Amino acid sequence: MKTIRTIAIDDEPLALKLIKGYIEKTPFLDLSGSFDNPVSAMDFLETNAVDLIFLDIQMPDLLGTEFARLSKGLSHVIFTTAYTNYAVEGFRLNAVDYLLKPFSFEEFLESANRAKQRIDMEQSSDHQQVEANNDFLFIKSDYKVRRINFSDIQYIEGLKDYVKVYLQGEDKPVLTLATMKQMEGKLPAGRFMRVHRSFIVNLQRIEIIERSRIVFGKVYIPVSDQYKDSFQGFVDRNFI
Repeated sequence: MKTIRTIAIDDEPLALKLIKGYIEKTPFLDLSGSFDNPVSAMDFLETNAVDLIFLDIQMPDLLGTEFARLSKGLSHVIFTTAYTNYAVEGFRLNAVDYLLKPFSFEEFLESANRAKQRIDMEQSSDHQQVEANNDFLFIKSDYKVRRINFSDIQYIEGLKDYVKVYLQGEDKPVLTLATMKQMEGKLPAGRFMRVHRSFIVNLQRIEIIERSRIVFGKVYIPVSDQYKDSFQGFVDRNFI
């Protein structure tokens, strides 16, 4: 049986201990780590891939829903919380399930099995299709199809139904017919972030931040209020 790599995040020691125990009792779950704060968990995920996260919502520094939004696409999430008022947001974030504390092992196992079914289905689909990658994408521009390495992208600018892709070492951007939402869906979430309605930036290419603006040479990209908290979270996690 293929095991599912799992982590648990909860700032309450007793709740975290209970979830860890439940994970260890479940044959197809493999506990890769447990964390009493979301910041440490985010650091762990930067270098370790997991399939499933059991995630508390009401935590200091960063809400579980905010954590799920920042790490969206990297792992499946089952929310574990004592509050019912986050259920709708959990649904919007495409969470596997929403466990209301206190929950029994039977309830936990039902959610874990639901996650297993979703992961098995995705993996089965991957065997039937060409596997997506985290290195590049193909873009149609000037009647040609061009390979664009993610590592070469500095930032992307949206212009209604078109986007401009600005590449390291190239003065002229690559223009293609696409929306910003379509581009977001193709980019690795952990490496790129939308910071404005019209801009997506490569987090690995950021060298200078000045007055809530990201500086690429002579270009100043604003960080709008809508994305300010997410971007500040990224800065704080990498700040000395």
